[in-house]
Amino acid sequence: MDASTLSRIGLAGLAVMGQNLALNIAEKGFPISVYNRTTSKVDETLHRAQSEGPFPLTGQYSPRDFVLSIQRPRSIIILVKAGNPVDQTISALTEFMEPGDTIIDGGNEWYQNTERRIQEVGDKGILYLGMGVSGGEEGARHGPSLMPGGSLEAYNNIESVLKSVAAQVDDGPCVTYIGEGGSGNFVKMVHNGIEYGDMQLISEAYDVLKNVGGLSNGELAEIFGEWNRGELESFLIEITSDIFKVKDDLADGDLVDKILDKTGMKGTGKWTVQQAAELSVAAPTIAASLDCRYLSGLKEERESAAEILEKAGLKEEMGSVKSEIDKKRLIDDVRQALYASKICSYAQGMNLLRSKSVEKGWDLNLGELARIWKGGCIIRAVFLDRIKKAYQRNPSLASLVVDPEFAREMVQRQAAWRRVVGLAISAGISTPGMCASLAYFDTYRRARLPANLVQAQRDLFGAHTYERTDRPGAFHTEWTKLARKSNAGFGAFN
Repeated sequence: MDASTLSRIGLAGLAVMGQNLALNIAEKGFPISVYNRTTSKVDETLHRAQSEGPFPLTGQYSPRDFVLSIQRPRSIIILVKAGNPVDQTISALTEFMEPGDTIIDGGNEWYQNTERRIQEVGDKGILYLGMGVSGGEEGARHGPSLMPGGSLEAYNNIESVLKSVAAQVDDGPCVTYIGEGGSGNFVKMVHNGIEYGDMQLISEAYDVLKNVGGLSNGELAEIFGEWNRGELESFLIEITSDIFKVKDDLADGDLVDKILDKTGMKGTGKWTVQQAAELSVAAPTIAASLDCRYLSGLKEERESAAEILEKAGLKEEMGSVKSEIDKKRLIDDVRQALYASKICSYAQGMNLLRSKSVEKGWDLNLGELARIWKGGCIIRAVFLDRIKKAYQRNPSLASLVVDPEFAREMVQRQAAWRRVVGLAISAGISTPGMCASLAYFDTYRRARLPANLVQAQRDLFGAHTYERTDRPGAFHTEWTKLARKSNAGFGAFN
């Protein structure tokens, strides 16, 4: 092909995300070639490029024609289902690629798969990026948050493209080179874990306001809309307000009330909790959100349990609690509890990223990660700018909880936070995310914990030894023998 007709970049995989990202790239003026095994998807994308544009987008119908239609060094984004489909797509494309070309996987892939592929295609001289893409189909079309990790050379080859298509915020495009290896995928995974926590906390705020406060969906829409103009301003708060406004077009009432209470998931939240456990990083809010998704799936069991426990004499406590509620105060308390709980959830995610960065030598810039999450992505929120500034003030910050600004806000909000959690418990409303965040805060802020007793127990039954507060070294005690001797002495004394 004539060099002047070659595309700047290619994209393979034209499901909703792939189509929208391809159109975004083309709309920004970068000629792009697209390919999909199902040819109708190529035709569909071409039609959209004409109707929404026209944009400089060309469709190809074979891996060979697709690869050869891109200018060298070639950069090809693949957006297919994680796992084997990625390996199959790589195999089909690399047959026609050359040393110096780049593959960019934009799916939610397990980071170790990315590191394996970096090695495999690297043997052929091909560069590789694992790039987290957040923002859903709307973000892909109009500006996502992008998290590319892997080859720096590969990133440099397409930096201008990525900076143009990413969401734009006051301090730049929502993309940065994350680091080596599978760091981009890992950062996206933790982003999704934080997202799990955020969604759980918001659902708990809704539960308390609706079932304890007695608020209608119309009132909830108004309250969440008001919250979105303050410290809680975020994509998730904004869409929550919108959800409460939608009427059911198939029956009377509001649509949200007709949705089955079973939550789906795709695995990144589970990976986040597993990685936290492996790295010995506490992530109780994210773990609680995952547990709640598991429990939500037990719909039939929960309905049966409700019936059995009611017959056993369990009484709802909501009625008596509701009669004593000051609705205005409850709304403000829930707002403060939600904000404080969110800080703890983000702190857990950031600590997990830092721990993995140390283990892998990725040198992640936590402040920069907070910056690129300010736009485009699902967890975008106004307070991410403050998280960015916290890490700029102190790059080695142990936790967001001890940043002076956030610490002051946590202290100011803890009374309201405790009132909400206590009220929910009294009313029999589960708030596992808020409880987990509060327990995290209360555990982290205490200079001494009851872990001394746990260590004594471990030493008694397993001779695991313990350290002392008053002298260095490891110690072991014959606890049972000494306790019996003490008992004998105590008996003799009596």
